[in-house]
Amino acid sequence: MRKLSNILVTGGAGFIGVNFIRYLFGEGASNLQFNGRIINLDALTYAGNIASLKEIDEKFGGTRYFFNHGDICDRTLVEEIFEKYAIDTVVHFAAESHVDRSILGPEAFVKTNVHGTFTLLEAARNSWKQNDDSFRGDVLFHHVSTDEVYGSLRETGYFTESTAYDPRSPYSASKAASDHLVMAYHHTYGLPITLSNCSNNYGPYQFPEKLIPLMISNMLEGKPLPVYGDGKNIRDWLYVEDHNSAVWTIMQNGRAGETYNIGGGNEWENIKLLNELIGIVAAKSNSDAAAIHSTITYVKDRPGHDRRYAIDCSKIKQELGWKQSVSFHQGLERTVDWYMSNKEWIDGIRSGEYKRWIEENYGKR
Repeated sequence: MRKLSNILVTGGAGFIGVNFIRYLFGEGASNLQFNGRIINLDALTYAGNIASLKEIDEKFGGTRYFFNHGDICDRTLVEEIFEKYAIDTVVHFAAESHVDRSILGPEAFVKTNVHGTFTLLEAARNSWKQNDDSFRGDVLFHHVSTDEVYGSLRETGYFTESTAYDPRSPYSASKAASDHLVMAYHHTYGLPITLSNCSNNYGPYQFPEKLIPLMISNMLEGKPLPVYGDGKNIRDWLYVEDHNSAVWTIMQNGRAGETYNIGGGNEWENIKLLNELIGIVAAKSNSDAAAIHSTITYVKDRPGHDRRYAIDCSKIKQELGWKQSVSFHQGLERTVDWYMSNKEWIDGIRSGEYKRWIEENYGKR
């Protein structure tokens, strides 16, 4: 088991990064024995919300938790962070990740996902390299990626770690490029890396433009529920805490240079997922499920919309002993509960209040 002491979490104010930091500090994982430091680097773009870590900052800020506002493409800043905090581990969540946004404006995706990853790899290589060009034995660069790099599946079959890459959107193409860079740094320079490709995440603190939080919010507000195409696109859904437990398992025990797929084992057509969600929201809000269902609105499909994703995650289960702990219905119920109890979090994002707070405290970006 690796000893991880000073972990740089990129994108730690985003959905999965926030949940990862909360996970390491014990929320939902009381058996964890992490006693090191977390250094959170986030640019606080539209999807980053540092307020989601308020309790962590109040309890551990300045001793075991440190926030740095900045861009992963800023090489000077990244190198300063490596030196200042003696970084020995990177877990790289930071990414532009919304497919629709990548179709409208792909440049930001190439900049953050490709150039940003390159900047981090260079900083790690220069910081961790020894005089004989080998690397210290106590370091690791873990890269978090997506199953979308594999393209689209037919009605049967699963993505495995050996599936050929076939990205179909600017987003997935930029993530595929970053995956290849990470692997190239391992094979060319010997940089100790691990890589994970995950299926669709859901859970608390997810930006409300994503499918599940968008649908929950629209149901509670009586707004239409937009569904792309015929609604039969299939995704494998992974509860965010299960994803982060897998990432942590890989970081501690994964073999250097290896890729591990992380899936939820939950394949759902979008329209069937929406019907399941309607039932949960209606029950918890004392609403009429049929009335909510009547607001479903089919809209024009987006370009390059992959039909089906499904992950075979037997490798991480067999090699590292990881498994999912949250059923899909349990995860959806927890997610609905969180959004119903944290309406001010969503309102702060939508109203621009949070953005104004960021500008006042951290400056405009």
